[in-house]
Amino acid sequence: MDMQNVENVVVIGKANVGPADVIAVARGNARIELSADSVAEMTASRARIDALAAEPRPVYGVSTGFGALAVRHISPELRAQLQRSLVRSHAAGMGPQVEREVTRALMLLRLKTLASGRTGVRPVVAETMAALLNAQITPVVHEFGSLGCSGDLAPLSHCALALMGEGLAYGPDGEVRETGELLAAAGITPIELAEKEGLALINGTDGMLGMLVMACADLGRLFTVADITAAMSLEALLGTEKVLQPELHAIRPHPGQAASAANMFKVLEGSGLTGHHQDDAPRVQDAYSIRCAPQVAGAGRDTLTHAQLVADRELAAAVDNPVVLPDGRVESNGNFHGAPVAYVLDFLAIAAADLGSIAERRTDRLLDKNRSHGLPPFLADDPGLDSGLMIAQYTQAALVSENKRLAVPASVDSIPSSAMQEDHVSMGWSAARKLRQAVDNLARVLAVELVASARALEIRTYSHTGEGASPLAPATAAAVAAARAAGVAGPGPDRFLAPDLEAAYQFVRSGGLVTAVESVTGPLA
Repeated sequence: MDMQNVENVVVIGKANVGPADVIAVARGNARIELSADSVAEMTASRARIDALAAEPRPVYGVSTGFGALAVRHISPELRAQLQRSLVRSHAAGMGPQVEREVTRALMLLRLKTLASGRTGVRPVVAETMAALLNAQITPVVHEFGSLGCSGDLAPLSHCALALMGEGLAYGPDGEVRETGELLAAAGITPIELAEKEGLALINGTDGMLGMLVMACADLGRLFTVADITAAMSLEALLGTEKVLQPELHAIRPHPGQAASAANMFKVLEGSGLTGHHQDDAPRVQDAYSIRCAPQVAGAGRDTLTHAQLVADRELAAAVDNPVVLPDGRVESNGNFHGAPVAYVLDFLAIAAADLGSIAERRTDRLLDKNRSHGLPPFLADDPGLDSGLMIAQYTQAALVSENKRLAVPASVDSIPSSAMQEDHVSMGWSAARKLRQAVDNLARVLAVELVASARALEIRTYSHTGEGASPLAPATAAAVAAARAAGVAGPGPDRFLAPDLEAAYQFVRSGGLVTAVESVTGPLA
């Protein structure tokens, strides 16, 4: 195989990088090695660039300026300066510093393209980038500067600057220092860029793609969490599990819907509370937020599947302009345009917003004594004296509202740049940045539903007339017990609530909730 992750080592060859490799390097600090075939491919394509550089005719990216300045032919003695000037001028980011994992992901993905041999860089460029990643030297990259077209230019330029020994970077200790100092301490020699190499280092969709890959991994876990918390809410509200029967979902064959319904059905198996919707205040059907949970979460799951398909295709791509084709031709192209990635980033933000929205409605139902079927107002210990989870729902509602704003697509916008040469851009980087926030907000929204549904289930347990027998499904009982062990306190008089919510958030983000439930149900989708 050209790419493998063995004992925390990712070997990069000519073939594509997989999502697991991106996660391993970005979040797990996996070491990187370049395969012999990738070095050979880079050497061969570099020979073609060197031949073009020796010709008198101008070749874009090799012997010309860039963007709207591509009309100028640059003489050989100025070409190293041309590459330095390109990187320095394009390292123009502003605003907050992006997360370390984002920078490591975009560096890995740019390295993957360099190793493909389609960019025409010398092997030493790829080897130096791998050395930075292995030394855990992470360039400082800023929030603003990419329009998602011609690549994530400013973010990638800050990384290219580090290869030259310039700019600022985080060291392995997490402290920001001059990059030159960090390279010297790690025994890494800065590179002098040759023809085309500066352009090759900054002309890709790597930042937005890295964030897409990580968002897909995080959302995959959160969709399972949402099925669990929805099942817990259904049980706490004495709803019916009959709407989850597989035959009902088979007649509307959306795969995500069937998966979410199956998850909820497994989680509720053995419950003594479900099906009691006719007992105290008869209702023929549960509210939409309960009854339609698989349909909403399932639509999000199918959107995620599409996004993963786009990510896989982009991971298999070699994005640069111009590119060295396998037959030796060097051709200009528009593959750096981020539209394919930008669209799915926006799609996922919409799915995240809606999943949070329906979870908040279930939480509100648990807290409203007029709709909770016998639960105390706001799940308070002594309603009136105690406020219970009233303000936890306020916090959840604020997060849901924020996610609705973040769901406004970035990819429908375009601001022309480079003197109208780059007159349509994708804004994919912006789509990725807001999706990261939306995913984190969603985890917090689901954490609040977990806190509310777990408390409601415990209240049901206390009031259950069958002494010694828990009415809870074994899986939901495991979820409640694990949440308590993780520091999420149960019912009782009012207390400082923020620590409980934070503990629930960490429990959700870490995968602890899913692990606890799967210990009973077996693997969930």
